[in-house]
Order: sequence, then C-alpha cells, then structure tokens
Amino acid sequence: MKKLIVFILLIFSAISNANVRMPLIFSDGMVLQRNKQIPIWGFADANESVEIHFNKQIKKTTADKNGKWTVNLAAEKAGGPFELIVIGKNTITIKNVLVGEVWICSGQSNMEFQVVKTMNSEKEIAEANYPMIRHFGVAQDLSGTPKDDLKQGKWEVANKENVGNFTAVGYYFARKLYSELKIPIGIINTSWGGTNVETWTSREAFQNNTEFKSMIADVPNVDVDAILEINKKSVFENLKKIQGFDISMKNEEQFKNPNFQDKNWPEIKLPSLWENQQIGNIDGIVWMRKTIVLTAEQAKKEAVLHLAKVDDEDITYVNGVEVGTNILYDKLRVYKIPANVLKEGQNVIAVRVTDNTGGGGIYGDPEDLKIDFKDSSLALDGLWKFNVIQVKISVSPNSYPSLLYNAMVNPLVPYAMQGVLWYQGEANVWRAKQYKTAFPLMINDWRTKFKQGNFPFYFVQLSTFDEFGGNSQKGSRWAELREAQSETLKLPNTGMAVTTDIGNAKDIHPTNKQDIGLRLAAIAMNDIYGKKQVHSGPTYKSQEIKGKQITLTFDNIGSGLSTPNNDELKGFEIAGSDKVFHSAKAIIKDNKIIVSSDQVQNPVAVHYGWADDDTAINLFNKEKFPASQFRTDNWEMVTENEKYSVSK
Repeated sequence: MKKLIVFILLIFSAISNANVRMPLIFSDGMVLQRNKQIPIWGFADANESVEIHFNKQIKKTTADKNGKWTVNLAAEKAGGPFELIVIGKNTITIKNVLVGEVWICSGQSNMEFQVVKTMNSEKEIAEANYPMIRHFGVAQDLSGTPKDDLKQGKWEVANKENVGNFTAVGYYFARKLYSELKIPIGIINTSWGGTNVETWTSREAFQNNTEFKSMIADVPNVDVDAILEINKKSVFENLKKIQGFDISMKNEEQFKNPNFQDKNWPEIKLPSLWENQQIGNIDGIVWMRKTIVLTAEQAKKEAVLHLAKVDDEDITYVNGVEVGTNILYDKLRVYKIPANVLKEGQNVIAVRVTDNTGGGGIYGDPEDLKIDFKDSSLALDGLWKFNVIQVKISVSPNSYPSLLYNAMVNPLVPYAMQGVLWYQGEANVWRAKQYKTAFPLMINDWRTKFKQGNFPFYFVQLSTFDEFGGNSQKGSRWAELREAQSETLKLPNTGMAVTTDIGNAKDIHPTNKQDIGLRLAAIAMNDIYGKKQVHSGPTYKSQEIKGKQITLTFDNIGSGLSTPNNDELKGFEIAGSDKVFHSAKAIIKDNKIIVSSDQVQNPVAVHYGWADDDTAINLFNKEKFPASQFRTDNWEMVTENEKYSVSK
C-alpha cells in the first residue's frame, strides 16, 4: 500500500511539474513591441518540446536542462488583437495581445506617482477611454539574487476604472504618443518611492566598474529573509523600550473613546513625521491622542478640526465620534466637528494613523494643527500621546545594491521594448557628484542586459525643491544632482525633460505630471517617430569674458531665447576668482546672454539657477521649453567626496 501511495505521488509530481509556464509579463492584454525581433520565453520540464503560435508565425524550441526556453519571433507591424499560444505538455493561450510601442517606466516616487494624485485628476480619469493604451504594474519586490519572474503584476486597459492607479508620467506620455501615432502603446511601470540608483543596478555592473568594484566585493550575497528576521527583532525590541509595553492591537477599539486611560502611553511632538522622532523609521499603524480642556462657551460653538497633513491615512475621532478620514498623504485634513460632540471640560482627539511607506505621522505647519471656533482658535501643536500597535517589517530597497534590479528588472529581461522613461535622483542628492558615474552605469547596465542596443533612455531632471536651502553661497546638493543628470546626456540616445518651471519648492512631488509626459513625448517624437520639432530648452555651450562682462552662448535655442512676457532675466549670478557669487544683471542680445555685476570687476564664472529652490529662474526658448540650470566653473562642490557605501 505504501509503495502504491509513493507511486501515485510521483505521478502527480511529474504532472504538476510538466506544465509549461509563462512569466507574468506575458499575460492577457499585453502589448508587444513592433518592428523588431520579439523574444518569447518561459519555463517547462528539462528538454521539453515547446511550440509557439502568434499571428501567422509558428516557432519551435526545446527547454534547456534547467527548464528555461526562449524563441525569437520575427518583427511584427502594429496591430491586433491577436492570441499568443504556447504548447508544451499543456497549452497556454494569451488573449487580446496588441503590437505597438512599449516603454518601461522606472524610478522612484515621482514615477510611481499615480494619475489620481495629479492636478485635474478627476477630469483626467473621467475622460480616460483608450483601449489601445495598456499599463503593466510591476508589484514591489526585492531580492538578493536575480529572479526569473515577478512577484505580481497584470496588464490593464487605460479606462476610467483603471487609469487612476497608472504611473502618471507614463500615462500622459503614452496618451500623447497615441494621439500622434494611433497605434497601441504599452507602458511597464516598475518603480519604488525613495529608492537610490544603486538598488536598480545589477551586481555585475558594479563588479565591472573601477569606481564601484571594491565596494561590491565587500557586499555579501543577500539573504533577504534572514535580514527581515534581524530587522523584526531589532524594531520590536526598540519600540518596547520606547513604549514600555509590547506592540499589540489588543483593545484597539477602546482607543477612540474619551474615557480610555492613556496615561502610560509615551509622548511625541506634533506636527512632525515620526521618522524624525523616537518612533523612528517604521511603517505601520499608530494611535495618537490629545486631551484638551474647553470652556462651556467653546463647547457650544461651531468648531472645525484642522489636523495638518497625515502620512498616509487617518481615521479621526473627537470624543469617540468619527469626524473624518482621508487616504491622501499630502492633503490638509479639515474636519467639521458635529454639534453636541464637544463638551465643557476634558475632550479627547484620537487619530488612527496608517503609514504604508516612506514618512509617517501627522506633519506640516504648526498653524495648521488647531481647532477653529467662529471667533477664536485653540492650538493643538505640541505633545500628543502615542501607541504603536502594528509594524510592517520590511527590508529597505536601499539597504544593499541591486535588490530592485534583481526583483523588478531582471524578470523583464529581454522583453522587447522601444525605450525607457526614468524619473529618479531625489534619493541620490547626498552623493550627487558620484551620480555622474552611477547613473550612466545603470543605463549602460540595462542596455547590456536587454541586448537591444543603445535603446532610447529619457529621464526627468529634478524640479525645484527646497530641501536644504542650498544655493551658490553654501552649495546646493540638488543643483549638483541636476548637473549630473545634464552630463548624462553625453551617453548616446538619451534625452532629458527639464522641469524648472513646473515644480513646487515645498513639495517633492509636484502634481503637474501632464507637462512632464508631454516633454518626454516631444523628445520621442523628434528622435524616434520622425516628427521633427523643438523638444528641449536652451543648454549652456560656452562663455567669453570681456572686461566686466561674461557672454554666454547656448545650444537648443529654438527660434530664439526669451523670457515669459519679456520679463527681466532672473537667476544669474557672477563671481570673480574669489569664488564668491553675486546676483547679476543679465540681458539677451543676439540670442546670447550678457551677464555682469557692479560687485564683480573681474568675473570668471557664472551660475544660473544654482539652488535647491530654483523657482525664480526664467530663461526659455520661444517654444516655451525652459533652460536647464548650469555653472561655467569646475570648482569643488559640496558632494565632492560623498561615496556610496553599504553598512554590513
């Protein structure tokens, strides 16, 4: 009897392992790249025969000893829908397959940024009806070694039900391409907020690069599960020390009630992200409570609770009554308190905060944390009670190099595509100088891995954000990072969308992603799709020093240099050999710019827009593309000696 059971189990095992399997990227609704060879691959038993049918093509192959197989379909013209049929010991039919243009969209949070969060999002979503535009969302995942397949992901049609969750930059780019080309457009969104360029680069790339070779030699092959357990133990032990009790969701339903006793809860200062305080860098759920005392007169008045901003989600109660909830991390919480909820004496505000990723907590300006009565207000900034009840333990993608390449890029190789859109760099501003090496290294790495030549690689230059108050006097990490991006244009078949005019100095996530998509599309239309047009703003070319003046020349001037409404040029600075920069007068003459200052008699260098916050700069060409910030000197910058390292 035992032999029979073993025999049956062996047969079942053989059958279950025999099925041909396709990577998740090959699934219903997919878009394949037109006009170039199309790699198709999958998994089967060792040496299993596999047959692929697509349109009028039939290809046969045999799986290798590891069960991996690959065939290359001949190039196809744009069209569809078709079926992709894969036949082994079983048959897989992938339906509704289109052939058109495929672009990979990658980077950190500004590429991850969804359509639902952009300006005019309600209108954009309501008008989304593009069955020929498809979006594949790669699930966030990391791995210490290269993976064969993605954790999760699916193709979705661009309609009002789906488009809100699409990458906004990718969608607005795809929409412009579709309006011009009228063929299917596929965008593959593989992005993760807050990530540095090194986690998107393969281990082999570092091993073959002189600057990073010694770094990667000291980095072990990473066991993510083992690191996860170490992190979990460390976080739980640390939080128990801070709170004086274990993390637990027990009795959570009582925390909103005004009579709940929170005297043993620790205190935190608000408004401020908890990463900046004793809670530290965690994602999870934290209750925050504040007890206030009101007079009888205050309790009778109409009242509005202002809770600043909450990253990411809140459910807010006053005296046990829910007064509001929101899931948008960057929206001011303004909740009307219903009549008869407030009372004379003690009142309790209780907020259940859920942080999914990145920063967490109640944050923003102190003046936005208050209760407004009709003719007065009560400030709520200061100390609040808190209780961490749940923690999402994870390994940061930035903990080690290559973690996201392994899990979110390698499984896509060698999917046929036209090019890559990239929006990243915020996480690398501390090492801006080294980004001049690290970013081109990643681009060349992807080009090597995908084996599709020097495919187009278009990226977004960082817009304004006043993170450190950097400028020419004390140095600017953000300006240095933008410079590193500009220098990456030395690589063949690259393009850069400048965004100096559409950023927000107070928000690292500007909501105007429409213009970014259009600017990237303008590059593609000019470079790839045969529709020649001005697609870049002025870029610094050279300087000539004559007495007290420096004359600057530019490339990409289009039909001429200009400023909006013919305003006076702003953002230019000039320095002598003492390297001290002074605000300068700048005028346009014969499509050149003449810069001078009464404070600099013997000038040697010019800066334009050299600041974290470069909002004021206003040099454009007449086609309304902004000029990229620049400097004419090569003096040492503040990130000169900052290098990537891994704590082991």
